[in-house]
Amino acid sequence: MPGPEPSPQLEAAPSDRAPLDHAAIVAIMWGIMLSMFLSALEQTIVAPALPTIGRTLGDVEYLSWVVSAYLLANTVAVPLFGKLSDIHGRRRMMLVATVIFLVGSAACALAPNMPSLIAARVLQGIGGGGILPIAHTIIGDMVSPRERPRYQAYTAVMFLAASIAGPVLGGVLTDYVHWTMIFWINLPLGALALWMTDRALKKLPRNDRPHKLDTPGAALMVLAALTLMLAMSWGGTRYGWASAPILGLLAASCALWALFAMRVMTAPEPFIPLAILSEPIVAAVTIAGFFSVGVIIGLSIFLPLYFELVLGFSPSGSGTALIVFLAAATIGSFLAGRLMILTARYKRVPLGGLVLGIVMLAAFAARPAGLSLLEVCVLLTVGGTGLGVMYPVTTTIIQNTVAPHQLGTATGALNFARQLGGTIIVAAFGAVVLGGIDTGGRGLTLEMLKGGAKYAGADFASVFGWLFASAAVFLAAGLIAVLAIEERPLRGPQRAPAE
Repeated sequence: MPGPEPSPQLEAAPSDRAPLDHAAIVAIMWGIMLSMFLSALEQTIVAPALPTIGRTLGDVEYLSWVVSAYLLANTVAVPLFGKLSDIHGRRRMMLVATVIFLVGSAACALAPNMPSLIAARVLQGIGGGGILPIAHTIIGDMVSPRERPRYQAYTAVMFLAASIAGPVLGGVLTDYVHWTMIFWINLPLGALALWMTDRALKKLPRNDRPHKLDTPGAALMVLAALTLMLAMSWGGTRYGWASAPILGLLAASCALWALFAMRVMTAPEPFIPLAILSEPIVAAVTIAGFFSVGVIIGLSIFLPLYFELVLGFSPSGSGTALIVFLAAATIGSFLAGRLMILTARYKRVPLGGLVLGIVMLAAFAARPAGLSLLEVCVLLTVGGTGLGVMYPVTTTIIQNTVAPHQLGTATGALNFARQLGGTIIVAAFGAVVLGGIDTGGRGLTLEMLKGGAKYAGADFASVFGWLFASAAVFLAAGLIAVLAIEERPLRGPQRAPAE
């Protein structure tokens, strides 16, 4: 077995690196944020078009896979491209990821049937999953850890803005133009992003080294993640949780994860280096990101259901409340970047944010019914602001811990953990909701949502009270992980902002 690698914290950033000027940083930021916006937008823009797509292509049975295929491919591509950017450089892999995303977008628009569309969404998701970790890593290459919170906050704002804009834009394009425009719109914007990043990233400092990609390790990790996410997606909906297909998928995932762990411990150059995995800070930050961002994703999906079934909000009122939550998370992300720069005790930022999130969830759990729109918006503003800080904080801390040539691998692993956390926590929330409502074993269906009076006997308030309580437990686990983080000073001088 090979000996452990040197601790990444001991490998400081190169001292002879020429810092980028403000104009170069701004040019790079515009390019990567446009690419990130397109990738994040595709996670939500397709949702309003799904009924139209199903009618047009004449296939409703596999309609959910139009969303699931993108998310699954996006999640498993994140660590792959993070590692590849450490090997081949950020600029080259960002261009490759963007091109794959654009080719997948065109294939989606041209798909003649549902299987073709699902396959094209997989290709699109691979490209989108490559864009996100490389964009975060580029920020780590061009500015010091002390400066990164400010720029990581900008990317978090862009990501959350895409989450808000996606459903609105998807509905408008589908209703007033054509559903294929939700894919065609990516081509001119993606071409602009390609041009901007190609020009700007030529100035980016290079930290890549002649690594070898651990193909068996990567394949084991991808298969382990896919089988787990398939089990989480199908459990309680297509199959029962105790059914043979779900138990088989879970058993296969456990076996594949065990094989992946063995490969990491024995490979000459493992897919995720032991020096990164054995670093306590990296482990703690990854766990914190898994639970906190997973809860944000889960709430974004289940809050509209809660607003309509329990509080009786109209679709417009439900949409308003959800936008309040996402806007508050955006503000929290931006404030976190500023606060981490201003205080040396930066761990107080995520601790305070998670406490605010737990307070919000505890309030909803204690009184899930009878809230007015104003009361809901106040609670969502408080909790959303607190939870939003976790996006830039976790990225900055993990990048401050590892060596420059491992930024891509570490950032990709963090993003992978955050998205995997979203998948698992969404499944957990679904299990709470589906298991707590007596629907004759059929689960919560579209017919129930359209004819709520018929199911008025279902105790929706109690069910969602348990959902919020479970979310608070997940955040408490994230809070414990943050407490375990060693507070190391952010490296590097702070650049004075340009006038």
